[in-house]
Amino acid sequence: MNTKSIDEKYCFSCGALINAKAEICPKCGVRQSPPPFPGNLGNLAPNGRSKLAAALFAIFLGSFGIHKFYLGRVGWGVVYLLLCWTGIPGIVGFIEGILLLIMSEEDFNTKYGNN
Repeated sequence: MNTKSIDEKYCFSCGALINAKAEICPKCGVRQSPPPFPGNLGNLAPNGRSKLAAALFAIFLGSFGIHKFYLGRVGWGVVYLLLCWTGIPGIVGFIEGILLLIMSEEDFNTKYGNN
């Protein structure tokens, strides 16, 4: 039985014992995910988008729909731009920012992580 030393880790796909710094498992060839940042600040969706960045865009720049463009919803971003003079997108953007902050990582990844 192999025991894991401090400079080793297990492949999350096949379970093989590999070097802790390995980016690809030599046994199965699956890319290993990078170590997570402390806290939830570094979590990214599979497409590289950040829930925190989207929420901050919505709260501070929601009037212009910047968060919609960031999340790949270009049509809605244009609608927000066209209506920014009314102030309504600013209010809706602020609410959407709060909802993004309280949304779970799994829900964010399901809704915005694959486009």
